[in-house]
Amino acid sequence: MSDDLLLIWLVVGAVAGLIAGTIVKGRWGGLVGDNIVIGIIGAFAVGGLLTQLGVSIGSGPISVIATAALGAVALLALSRMARAA
Repeated sequence: MSDDLLLIWLVVGAVAGLIAGTIVKGRWGGLVGDNIVIGIIGAFAVGGLLTQLGVSIGSGPISVIATAALGAVALLALSRMARAA
């Protein structure tokens, strides 16, 4: 992965974390920093997984943000469920 692509995924993951924080609301409001970190991890996880599976949501920046947001929402929901247990 090139440095440029890594930087793009970090920024997109941070934005996706903010989006996921507004989508997945729970009893714990969640810290913005937590949401950003989870968004970055989710973006890398789902982005990498979908790439390995050969699945493409589309092309362009909107599809990248959508993929990252999907990963961030999934990971944020899992983390909130783990905290509840």
